[in-house]
Amino acid sequence: MKNAKAASIPLITIILAFCFGFDACDRAHKTSGTSVPAPTASPASSPTQTAGGDAGQGNNTSQQTRPEIEQQRKEMEQQAEQTVDKEAVAVIAETRNALKAIAADNTDEALKAIERATGKVSILLARNPAAALIPVAYDVEVIDAAPLDIPTIRDRARTAAIAFDAKDYPTARILLYGLTSETRSRTYNLPLATYPDALKDAASLLDQKKNEEAATTLLTALSALVVIDRIRPLPLVLAQIDIDEAQAARDKDKSQAQKLLADARNQLDRARELGYAGNDPEYTALNKTIADLQAQMKGDQDTTSGFSRLKDEVAAFLKKISDSVRRV
Repeated sequence: MKNAKAASIPLITIILAFCFGFDACDRAHKTSGTSVPAPTASPASSPTQTAGGDAGQGNNTSQQTRPEIEQQRKEMEQQAEQTVDKEAVAVIAETRNALKAIAADNTDEALKAIERATGKVSILLARNPAAALIPVAYDVEVIDAAPLDIPTIRDRARTAAIAFDAKDYPTARILLYGLTSETRSRTYNLPLATYPDALKDAASLLDQKKNEEAATTLLTALSALVVIDRIRPLPLVLAQIDIDEAQAARDKDKSQAQKLLADARNQLDRARELGYAGNDPEYTALNKTIADLQAQMKGDQDTTSGFSRLKDEVAAFLKKISDSVRRV
């Protein structure tokens, strides 16, 4: 018996560390209006961050502090918050309660927590019969680690490719992170197809006095939350801002309007080189639309329809990229 008890100590330690890690993460994110269910690997540690950059170059930190970027982050945060299901959050909380009870060798309380979680999962299944994933938490952050000039972006991409081909994935990951310029919305989702079975299996194991196996089953279920990212490339957002400002300046200062349109083209080129749908032919079409608009301005032609078309095309392209989902 003593040997069995000693063997269980490492698992209990893991359970406690995992549960209290949940609590600490919750407290840290609730201060910024988010709630992340578990410590999950993430390249950023705060909603707005500057990272990476070549020595001596730095990053355009003013991009992050622009009110338009912050407003966009808040909008994405509000959208993510609206998707979180309270019943699903309660399922996670009760799973954590079960783990804490197992760690305290309180099987009865663990079974009660699992029973409560199972009841809430049943409600979710009844409400969402066609849904496979239910959001339980979110995190929204601005990550602006990419160089400003395109030659440096290309050099870093080539170096990352060399590292990848050499199977030096740690170096490749660092270099690729340095090609990030986006607002990222990350949601953590409860998988309805597998989570109910995990709860049933854990309860059955507890009935059989197999507490360690039950804890492992619950830990595995928590670690299997599906992480989905949606992103908005900052260069495309900045291109939108440049175009809006160019339209406002066209009648007062055509030279400034031309500079703003040129900067919009540069931002589009940055987005393409940073790999945001880099092979999409829409980039070529957008550059042509800007070039046509610049030519109209030089010829003193009416640019009303030209600006309208350009703004619609950029907005549609940004939406297409932002609507794409990526499972982590």
